[in-house]
Amino acid sequence: MISSQIIKTSIEELKAITKVDLCVLDLEGNTVASTFELNDIAISLVTEFADSPADSQVIGAHHLLKILDEGELTYVLDARGVNEDTYMIGKIAVSQLQNLIVAYKERFDRNNFIQNLLLDNLLLVDIYNRAKKLHIEVSVARAVFLVETGSEKESMVSELLNGMFSAQVGDYITAVDESNVILIKALSQDDDYEELEHIASTIVDMMSMEAMLNVRVSYGTIVEELKDVSKSYKEAKMALDVGKIFYAEKKVTAYNRLGIGRLIYQLPVNLCRIFINEIFGSNVPDELDEETLTTINKFFENNLNVSETSRQLFVHRNTLVYRIEKLAKSTGLDIRTFDDALTFKIALMVVNYMKYLDSLGY
Repeated sequence: MISSQIIKTSIEELKAITKVDLCVLDLEGNTVASTFELNDIAISLVTEFADSPADSQVIGAHHLLKILDEGELTYVLDARGVNEDTYMIGKIAVSQLQNLIVAYKERFDRNNFIQNLLLDNLLLVDIYNRAKKLHIEVSVARAVFLVETGSEKESMVSELLNGMFSAQVGDYITAVDESNVILIKALSQDDDYEELEHIASTIVDMMSMEAMLNVRVSYGTIVEELKDVSKSYKEAKMALDVGKIFYAEKKVTAYNRLGIGRLIYQLPVNLCRIFINEIFGSNVPDELDEETLTTINKFFENNLNVSETSRQLFVHRNTLVYRIEKLAKSTGLDIRTFDDALTFKIALMVVNYMKYLDSLGY
């Protein structure tokens, strides 16, 4: 339902233009918004008029008109004045308010439809029927972006996104929980995943510059039909989770670039525990000191190049070799060889995944 503040703003603007006082009341005679004070006698006239079959009535200086919503009486308008144009101005006010009611109800219905579409709560026939009624194009390329905000920042993020993207070109912004804002972005035929990456990066930069917000953004694959938007949404959700677990340093994660992280994310917990126990026994990487973990990560970043790693760590080559050999003695894996390095890298990712599960109480 349209808010009283919207109605108040509308009639105040009309009064400023026409110099005619206006008042909107509900069916119980309560004032919703008014530019003048109504006395008890005037309120009783309004309640009597609401029960009458007439669409309009003039009682002294009070020009009473009914405001309908799909044929149902919703409000009563009282345009006060003795000028012969008062009634016509009242009719204009009724027309404007009825259009506002329709627009806001359609906006609510559209948001409700989009949310149920994302959550897969609609039958296929309902998707097409409601999309047609709400004037939403069915066969348009779209992708879903998920912006992680935190519960206290959702409204701010939504406001900024509404400033960046427009419903007029088919973009929709909504939320289905308190932690994330969802952008369904309409795409042109020329848009590819490079463009999606650019959009996501732009969102991160804009949130940082405009509101000092540190957000994470993920996105799903491009879908060609409205019915597949929920698929892109689920992919974006997985990308957000996988990104936080395995690629914490990245602010943008794409579902089609998750790599081995997506595979590990879908493994059963018991299988992960067995794998870690087979590789490390009781000495899991989580228990390694910070210096060793930094050395390992930098070694992997430099593609197992000892010289480059030692240079970036500002240590002597022999010191780095000593650390790697010490690690090999404790774990049985020499990360200077490709097979052992691959095993160790995967194991570290599995450990991070298990820590994530533990934080959720699994």
